[in-house]
Amino acid sequence: MFRFSREQSVVNIGGVKIGGQPGELPTALCGTIFYQGQRIVQDEEKGLFDHARAEQLIARQAELAEETGCPDVLHIYARSIQAVERYLDFSDGVWSGPLIIDSADSATRAGAAQMATELGYADRTVYNSLSLATEEEEAEAIRESDIDSAIILAYNPAEPGVDGSLAVLETGGRVMEEGLLPKAAGLGLANLLIDPGAMPLGSGAGAALRFSVVAKSRLGLPVGSGIHNAVSAWQWLSAKDRTAKRCCDAAAAAMQLLSAADFLLYGPIESAEFIFPAAAMADILVAEAVAGLDVEPAAWHPANKLV
Repeated sequence: MFRFSREQSVVNIGGVKIGGQPGELPTALCGTIFYQGQRIVQDEEKGLFDHARAEQLIARQAELAEETGCPDVLHIYARSIQAVERYLDFSDGVWSGPLIIDSADSATRAGAAQMATELGYADRTVYNSLSLATEEEEAEAIRESDIDSAIILAYNPAEPGVDGSLAVLETGGRVMEEGLLPKAAGLGLANLLIDPGAMPLGSGAGAALRFSVVAKSRLGLPVGSGIHNAVSAWQWLSAKDRTAKRCCDAAAAAMQLLSAADFLLYGPIESAEFIFPAAAMADILVAEAVAGLDVEPAAWHPANKLV
């Protein structure tokens, strides 16, 4: 393993610290709830769902975080403004930690930012995401909100790979007039989590692993990814049983952590049962690997809780 020569920043979002040198802080694990096709969701547009089951899933993720030392983040996905309102209202009663607001619809994301501000959640909310697809109306909604944390999606279709992702962050490359990092600063976003956007296997999924190392070395910012997306898009694996899929999910998560990730968008919150143990093990291995490099794991790190 390695220690970066560049100073590594640490952000504090809702009481959870993310970033630092490999082996210093446990990886923040972000499980998605209310995603498309989730069984507990009864009406995606209206935001109707099984409250009791949702509360159980959130509580179980929190239990695993407490047991392992890997902090948990609630990743809320919504299809509509109406759904966001119901999800945030519900989460207020069952979750007090950091949360990610996410949607495929820009108007829904913008509306969620406004709601999070009005409800007093802004200081523990992560906007997902600022990207080359962010248009001025959405950018203005971010600027007017009190949210100062965001995932910066460094996907660059004009130049796939590590160099293209760095270009879209720093200068905009060939697809933007300015880089996403200066754009984020202009919108009042201070706590930045960098995500290269995991591609399917066969289309460059492995670049997310190298990007994590290169980006931390060059920028000193917290990095991570939704490497689960590469697993779920693997056609060959789709015909296999649940055990094989879980093994691949856990392996991908561990590989991302061994590649210096500070956070992991691990996919469905139901996967917490096997992702948290895999992540805890990977974090312990990293901490032990850098033991001679003047890096001390935090008191709540799995290396200090589980061994």
